[in-house]
Amino acid sequence: MAVELTDKNFNEEIKEFKGVALVDFWAPWCGPCKMQGPIIEEVSEEFKGKDNIKISKLNVDENQQTASEFQVMSIPTLKIFKDGKAIEDMVGLQSKESLIEKINKNL
Repeated sequence: MAVELTDKNFNEEIKEFKGVALVDFWAPWCGPCKMQGPIIEEVSEEFKGKDNIKISKLNVDENQQTASEFQVMSIPTLKIFKDGKAIEDMVGLQSKESLIEKINKNL
């Protein structure tokens, strides 16, 4: 299950995390986000039990500070972080295969 991020826990969960983290910036009213959600859960299951990989979601409506910090202008936006630093951005609906490939590439 993907980790639910907030403005309060983002630093601890992502910026201080050693490894690769995928963050899905989304909102409940966003059609493509609704399609991306189940894909994020599948990716989360794929990497279950791996301590160096974290799959997470951040609701941009409820956590505008973090969304603004990372200049999220359209959603879904997915970002890959490595050791707390954003290293790759994807905008729009992404396939499970594409996300798994990008995570593995950055390990």
